[in-house]
Amino acid sequence: MAGPSPSVKATLPAAQPAATPERISYEGVVAGTLGAVTIALWFFVIDLFQGRPLYTPTVLASALLYGEPNTALERALALRLTVGFTFVHWLGFTALGGFAAWMLGVAERNANLAFGVLLLFAFMEVGFLAVVAIFTQFVFQTLSWQMVLIGNLLATAVMGLYFWRRHAHMEIYP
Repeated sequence: MAGPSPSVKATLPAAQPAATPERISYEGVVAGTLGAVTIALWFFVIDLFQGRPLYTPTVLASALLYGEPNTALERALALRLTVGFTFVHWLGFTALGGFAAWMLGVAERNANLAFGVLLLFAFMEVGFLAVVAIFTQFVFQTLSWQMVLIGNLLATAVMGLYFWRRHAHMEIYP
């Protein structure tokens, strides 16, 4: 056989370039932005349905800056805190996305490491959720750890789907 017909060749996905710093940076920023937006939208919708838009980022920002959640802030300060917290949250997600992109780049070069990468992400997820459960119970007391869990799982799913599409050709050996 001569190989696939020209029409079949046109439908095959193009091979991804090697894990270059530019590609890792791009994937990290995109994945981090997708995760941060997912979390922000999740809590915005929750806050909107509870009749208090932007409540969650304002309370989290005041708790992190002042040591305790404050819901009685004037509107201008609350908006500045929300914008600042959202930016810092996005930076954190971008760093996490960059780390994930780097790890996937390493796993692409060695399929034996790919399963370890999956286990590392599962371990990180459980650790994050344990920390969130502790902080929301004892420190913030204004957030439900279940809502944080759902938001985190949504962000993880969105970021995972993005990476899965970008690395669809990657092989994983247990």
